[in-house]
Amino acid sequence: MFKKFARYYRPHMKMFILDMCAAFAVSVADLFYPRIAQDIINDYVPNKNLRMLLIWSGALLLIYLIKMLLNFFMQYQGHMVGIGIQSDMRKEAFKRLQKLPFAYFDENKTGAILSRVVNDTFEIAELSHHGPEDLFLSFITLIGAFIMMAQINLPLTLILFAVVPLIVLFAILLRRHMDKAFTRSRVEIAEVNATIENSIAGIRVSRSYVSSDIELKKFDENNQRYIQARDESYKVMGVFFSGMGLFTDLLYLMVLFFGGLFFFYDQINVGEFAAYILYINMFLNPIKKLVNIFEQLQNGMTGFKRVQEIIDEPEEPEDPDAKELENVKGDIDFDDVTFSYAPEGDNAPHTVIDHLSLHIDKGKTVALVGPSGSGKTTLCHLIPRFYEIDSGSIKIDGQDIRGLTRLSLRQNIGMVAQDVFLFTGTIRENIAYGKLDATDEEIYDAARKANIHDYIMTLPDGYDTYIGERGVKLSGGQKQRISIARVFLKNPSILILDEATSALDNATEMLIQAALDKLSKGRTSLIVAHRLSTIKNADEIIVLTEEGVKERGTHAELLAKNGMYASLYQYQFRE
Repeated sequence: MFKKFARYYRPHMKMFILDMCAAFAVSVADLFYPRIAQDIINDYVPNKNLRMLLIWSGALLLIYLIKMLLNFFMQYQGHMVGIGIQSDMRKEAFKRLQKLPFAYFDENKTGAILSRVVNDTFEIAELSHHGPEDLFLSFITLIGAFIMMAQINLPLTLILFAVVPLIVLFAILLRRHMDKAFTRSRVEIAEVNATIENSIAGIRVSRSYVSSDIELKKFDENNQRYIQARDESYKVMGVFFSGMGLFTDLLYLMVLFFGGLFFFYDQINVGEFAAYILYINMFLNPIKKLVNIFEQLQNGMTGFKRVQEIIDEPEEPEDPDAKELENVKGDIDFDDVTFSYAPEGDNAPHTVIDHLSLHIDKGKTVALVGPSGSGKTTLCHLIPRFYEIDSGSIKIDGQDIRGLTRLSLRQNIGMVAQDVFLFTGTIRENIAYGKLDATDEEIYDAARKANIHDYIMTLPDGYDTYIGERGVKLSGGQKQRISIARVFLKNPSILILDEATSALDNATEMLIQAALDKLSKGRTSLIVAHRLSTIKNADEIIVLTEEGVKERGTHAELLAKNGMYASLYQYQFRE
């Protein structure tokens, strides 16, 4: 873990070394005062040597001015080193999140992931600056104080330093308990964050169902678990701090008792005794500092381990010999495909698609219908490799998609889902997501095809209108049409439309359907639909059930068969 943590210092090594040099200079500067005080008490004051008193007082003033500048540098640049490390680690974690399989996000709460990327990295930033700096300062001060104290009186110094191994042993024994306690605290605060994120995202649902009390109860339960975890960690911290406080007080007692004895038997003089008391304060300061950073150390290292769990999470598997998907025609083949969702815990995997074989001709519009749970949407998610199949193969133009780069595969596939997601930002930015280097005219053209351009032009800011988080300022139909415009702009070879027109009113649906029909020409289009009126013109309709393909054919052919599709159609249009 230390090696992993240390590598984040490499890009900031120059400034980190300067920070450590400043810390070294500050530590050395602090060692001058007791020795100068000893000479003033023993020599300059009794002998009324005003000249030397002024010289060394001036020297101390100069040292303190230099120390002030060094402390400013440490506070400013040292913190910037910590921020730089935090930024690098946060970027690495976010970059890894972009490459993780969808199953990871199915199993982990958004708020819990957010807590790791934001809260835990903040603790790491504090540790990465204060940790090495305070440890280095403490180490230099302890060594320096020992040398100076040993020069004054070695036997007395050895008596006092005999307590140090006991302090170290005490800290080591408590560290394991603290690590467990702080890890649990991190887990529980992540759950609190997840609850808050989930409640805010679903605020309209909870208000409409008048269930604010339920959300408050869930929050209280998680909050209480966090309090219990914190209670445990602070109990251990209480033992640690009180124990360290006792050791500190004992050291003060020892220096007074043994120092008094040595003075009584003329082993040290007044100036040496005064200097010794000043040095013992200097000796105790780094111990106090180590005590104070112990909680920071536990918080930081616990946070570091949690962030590393994200960074160490395996990415979506990619064949090192993967090829680019080029010149796509659009033939799609499912050959004996089986896919199962792996639930959390020890529950057996749930098979959604079982030994499915299916061929879709290039340039054809194929509709998937059937009862909920039959695997229609899952089938669509397997084509761009959002999930990996258990067995069998999926091919595009005869090429197994596992042998293709995900980037080239997904560049050639356009998707419009029923649950539309729009990014926080403007309408222009959301449409341009389909082609980041698109010109304004290309964006306008895509919007016209999706029947949203005229509405956008009625807005005060037009295409630069801010739509809020997840497009909250737009209606469902408007959001759907912007997502359709995004696909028009992408202009992919393969289209996947998962209930793409479900949020539209009948009049708009007719206009969009005409646009989709136009877009589908010359491309392979896969349409998931429950509203059978939207797929009557499909080249082929496939009826899926949990057992696989139940029926396939054109709309007219399936009605003539008077089977499952005909029953669905007659039920939907029974009035």
